Amino acid sequence: MSRKIAFQGEPGAFSHAAAHALFPADIALPCVTFEDTIAAVQKSEADFGVVPVENSLYGRITDIYHLLPDSGLYITAEHFLRVEMNLLAVPGASLADIQHVQSLSVALGQCRKFITKHGFRTINGGDTAGSAREVAERGDKSIAAIASRFAAEVYGLSILAQNIEDAAHNTTRFLVVAREPQQPEADSGKVKTTFVFRVRNVPAALYKAMGGFATNGVNMTKLESYMLDGSFTATQFYADIEGHPDDKNVILAFEELGFFTDYFRILGVYPAGTAV
Repeated sequence: MSRKIAFQGEPGAFSHAAAHALFPADIALPCVTFEDTIAAVQKSEADFGVVPVENSLYGRITDIYHLLPDSGLYITAEHFLRVEMNLLAVPGASLADIQHVQSLSVALGQCRKFITKHGFRTINGGDTAGSAREVAERGDKSIAAIASRFAAEVYGLSILAQNIEDAAHNTTRFLVVAREPQQPEADSGKVKTTFVFRVRNVPAALYKAMGGFATNGVNMTKLESYMLDGSFTATQFYADIEGHPDDKNVILAFEELGFFTDYFRILGVYPAGTAV
């Protein structure tokens, strides 16, 4: 029986491409917002959710850091997707036919050199996949979309130019979330652990809390802070480490962390993905 995989965006979005790469045989469930994506998993409307957490050009996806810790869901996997921008047009169109190009403003900005070189006029779209859909619906050979290769497949468009983005290192990291944890064994290869915590209101609490990871040789690959409930004095930290909670050095680091925190929760223990 096929499972349902929730993602944010229209069919053909980069999140859809990530979901398809992870769950190629399952049913994709598009959602309007990140909140809807999380809710679909919480309500059992979807078996898994695939959400972006950070991008190599634009940094963290702030909404996820606020939604995930209180969702009750668990991270079960990560996936790195190389963001490749392509010029898509209706079948039969050529590069010489194109006068306007439509996409999300961020995507247009990432392809500025290509757009300038060809003298295209830009049209701001709601997102990349939606722009591809609208180009397909119009059937106008003079208007192209900038979107993923996957969007071309979904909407039956031709790829007139590939990898037209200015930066070749544009990559988005996605997380898979589920209602139940799927924790690998401690000795099953490279593992990441993601957790959130709040430090106690004592001098140098964060510095001391981090000391246990350094002294026990635990590599922390991410540490993000964000305000809670709009308060300048209430801060929560989101962290990724390399290692399993059952590893001796991680146990010791977490014990030391506990002396300086008043809240701690593991969001997921999962196999480390391969960056592209």
